[in-house]
Amino acid sequence: MSVVVRFAPSPTGFLHIGGARTALFNWLFARHHGGVFRLRIEDTDRQRSTPEAIAAIIDGLSWLELAWDGEIVMQFARAKRHAEIANQLLASGNAYPCYCTAEELAAMREKARAEGRSVRYDGTWRDRDPAEAPAGVGPAIRLKAPQQGETLIHDRVQGAVTVANEQLDDLIILRSDGTPTYNLSVVVDDHDMGITHVIRGDDHLNNAFRQTQIYRALGWDAPEFAHVPLIHGPDGAKLSKRHGALGVDAYRDMGYLPAALRNYLLRLGWAHGDDEIISTAQAIQWFDLDHIGRAPARFDFVKLASLNAHYLREMPDDQLTAMVAPRLEAALGHGLGDEERARLHRAMPGLKPRAKTLVDLADVARFYVVRRPIGIDDKATALLTDEARGWIAGFAETLTSVEWIPSKLEASARHFAETHGLKLGALAQPVRAALSGATASPPIFEIMAVLGRDETLGRLADVAKGRTVV
Repeated sequence: MSVVVRFAPSPTGFLHIGGARTALFNWLFARHHGGVFRLRIEDTDRQRSTPEAIAAIIDGLSWLELAWDGEIVMQFARAKRHAEIANQLLASGNAYPCYCTAEELAAMREKARAEGRSVRYDGTWRDRDPAEAPAGVGPAIRLKAPQQGETLIHDRVQGAVTVANEQLDDLIILRSDGTPTYNLSVVVDDHDMGITHVIRGDDHLNNAFRQTQIYRALGWDAPEFAHVPLIHGPDGAKLSKRHGALGVDAYRDMGYLPAALRNYLLRLGWAHGDDEIISTAQAIQWFDLDHIGRAPARFDFVKLASLNAHYLREMPDDQLTAMVAPRLEAALGHGLGDEERARLHRAMPGLKPRAKTLVDLADVARFYVVRRPIGIDDKATALLTDEARGWIAGFAETLTSVEWIPSKLEASARHFAETHGLKLGALAQPVRAALSGATASPPIFEIMAVLGRDETLGRLADVAKGRTVV
């Protein structure tokens, strides 16, 4: 059997982290089986669906590098087909018109509550003659669901799950205004798209029972279901914004890498032994539904940051430079020239171990590309006494003919310090302040090598002559 799966978000907001994991699981399952991964936008809620949300979903999936196959299916555009199937069920006797008014349905619900019963449609029009219909009332169409026995689902994650049919009422499949309802639309779309497996959050499990009944009424084969437990916060509570229930775009803005986020989402509810770092190629090779756990996964920003740090260290310097440069340009308010970009590229090997996100990386890289005279923070300014400025000026003079590599630069600094009766640290700290504008930075001889001779001497001269920005 050729595998066909789909990710079917409702465009009522951003692509949240739970949706991103659902998309990832579907994408991996399709790629593992050499199958097809489709994208369907379930935009039937016209009041809440927005073009901005659709764009955010597409942008989020693209950033995560979860490419879908074929054209995007817009559910609302298929409303005529959904209504056609509702009328087919009506004609076959598997559905019936319901003429209950809104007031009658409200009274029905109130009576059920007063009697301590579950609130459900009581079948008023299930076996009534439509000839008894009140004048001027347009009917809704309801599925004639089985009233006895149970509906069984063999779920690939949850196992065998049943519900007593008496707990499921005759759901509306076509509203009185002629618009189809969610469960009917999903069934028709999944059937017409040839979906073989429905992988989604377990908050849809109740829908699966209703959808299964629609499949059976139509004589169609239902897809295999796999309902994945939802993601919780570290405290075990339902995931909220304080835990990380943010849009995928927020994680991009916070400086996480797509590969790292994919790896992290993969491990939220799925496991392959003790493996934590799993490449995309390995994930495609290993992924299956049998190793999805039944317990809710817990989101942990600390683990995500640690994983992201690994991917930063492993990423080629030219790719990181290309990703960090726009962030620096936005922060500085100007573009980076060729020399500044080259400097940023040279700095990457020393900067990567100092960062966990692209935001961190941009922060620690900033001093390499700021324009002279550079800003000096308060702690660094305190190191730049008149005496220290004199040392800096003298040290700079010794650098004009030194071979520009860290070992030679360090040897020159040690010689200058010994000559002037200084410990190396006494010279290194004000030099660090002059070159980076701070008291903490990568090793100063690494900084000098990255900056190059001209920029290093220029920054030292600025400080020696008092040309600094505080």
